[in-house]
Amino acid sequence: MSAWRCWLLDSKASDILLAFSLISRLTWRHWELWERQDGDSHRAAQEPVVSQNLVTDDVAVVEGETAIISCRVKNNDDSVIQLLNPNRQTIYFRDMRPLKDARFQLVNFSDNELRVSLSNVSLSDEGRYVCQLYTDPPQEAYADITVLIPPGNPVIEAKDEVLSEGNETEMTCTAMSSKPAATIRWMKGDKELKGKPKVELSYDKMYTVTSRVTFAVSKEDDGVPVICIVDHPAVKDFLARKFLEVQYKPEVKIVVEFPQGLTREGENLELTCQAKGKPKPQRVNWLKVDDDVPSHAVITGGDLYIENLNKSYNGTYRCVASNPLGESFDDYVLYVYDAPTTTPKPTTATITTTSTITTSTPNPAASQDTVPSAEPAAHDSRAGEGTPRTVDHAVIGGVVAVVVFAMLCLLIVLGRYFARHKGTYFTHEAKGADDAADADTAIINAEGGHTNSDEKKEYYI
Repeated sequence: MSAWRCWLLDSKASDILLAFSLISRLTWRHWELWERQDGDSHRAAQEPVVSQNLVTDDVAVVEGETAIISCRVKNNDDSVIQLLNPNRQTIYFRDMRPLKDARFQLVNFSDNELRVSLSNVSLSDEGRYVCQLYTDPPQEAYADITVLIPPGNPVIEAKDEVLSEGNETEMTCTAMSSKPAATIRWMKGDKELKGKPKVELSYDKMYTVTSRVTFAVSKEDDGVPVICIVDHPAVKDFLARKFLEVQYKPEVKIVVEFPQGLTREGENLELTCQAKGKPKPQRVNWLKVDDDVPSHAVITGGDLYIENLNKSYNGTYRCVASNPLGESFDDYVLYVYDAPTTTPKPTTATITTTSTITTSTPNPAASQDTVPSAEPAAHDSRAGEGTPRTVDHAVIGGVVAVVVFAMLCLLIVLGRYFARHKGTYFTHEAKGADDAADADTAIINAEGGHTNSDEKKEYYI
């Protein structure tokens, strides 16, 4: 007995705890042997049971980080709480740590909770941990620790570094050495692509996932990023991207710099040919379809300049641009109109009667001012839109009919006016016979009688 006491006094505090744990476990083992001898029914009644009085939680932790294990008792009757590792070795007995692993640290201990932290978690720490409460019978609860291992940086590989418009390409994205297996998604710009995944399990229980995607490209895809997104519980926003390089033949567009409206005789014409492609077009040429470009036309790079237009220059002018992937063109249809002419101003006419009346007589030249010009309006002379627009004869006919109807109405009104206001006749036939009693007396008394009939004068206005 004295030797036993000396050994306790000379041991370190950790050894004391370990010895206490061993004594407890020996006592428990002795108790189990005694129970076996007492009969099968009594032995079954003393085995540890899972109870709702003792609770814990499963833990998922990233490798290298810290896991927290909590054993909680709802209604404790001063029973002892302890925590065991997957090998059923005691990590903590109440607030004492018999296990010599400094990564385990006590976070909290009370009658209702035993909380322990495990730092720098590794894959070997994964397993089922046991919270045990010394009651009759003993109670247990289980906490499964799952160690998460994030994948390495995703790697994108492309079958073709430089693509041509309309071709298909293939890309692969690999996420290596993860636990559990990662999930890979693809995006091209803001459009999601569907990939074909392949999962491989290595000897050390690590997963490697490879996803393959195939798609066609267009010129609009040049410079667009293709993104490989890796989804894993241990990481967020884990992705890799690769920008597409797509080559395409030139795009050609003719822009009219001058004039902005109709092209008329005597004016100048200036056209600019805008060509873009990948690689950049090295040659831009101007030509006239089915004819030669006017001899005095000036061509500078993509610009065409023609002075003093006339109708002999009418035709289709074409700009052609090319690069190693092909050539493209755009057309401009030139139609030269007559030079603009001046229009005479409208005039007025006056008709006078006994009372002066002033009215306006329509001038045919003035009436023509109300009729739209027969020349076509300004148009886009480029290919597909370049033919001059035809005159709308229905509109012109309608306007002419309105003008003719207005003139007829005016003539009718003037005719009715003059019919009601006839001229006054002034004669001297019966001068002096106004007071005669009858017609015979008036004739006899008339000044000059019939002998003066040659002196009668008649005025008509």
